Amino acid sequence: MSIVLYGIPNCDTIKKAKKFLQQNEIEFAFHDYRKDGLTPQMLDAFVEQLGWEAVLNKRGTTFRALSDEQKQNLNEATAKQYMLESPAMIKRPILDVDSTLHVGFKADQYQEIFK
Repeated sequence: MSIVLYGIPNCDTIKKAKKFLQQNEIEFAFHDYRKDGLTPQMLDAFVEQLGWEAVLNKRGTTFRALSDEQKQNLNEATAKQYMLESPAMIKRPILDVDSTLHVGFKADQYQEIFK
């Protein structure tokens, strides 16, 4: 089984997801957008499987810093552009389990994935 957790290390939700995986002795690789980067191909794969609206984190400070005009003219192309420029705008974590992607973290959701 191949497991990759995507995100940024100082995010509280990432910390919870990592803790869950470690406590359940699930081996995973951590992909830090800031250190390891984010390619357009990776983002395309996320958006293709999950949809751009699910991948875009509208509750974060980075998104809220966009102008009203930027938010009103939001579409897949502009959202992807913003996420590539600021990976903090990607909802966290994205969990890749054998090429099946899951977004966000809830303990019961992870319980279901790894049962």
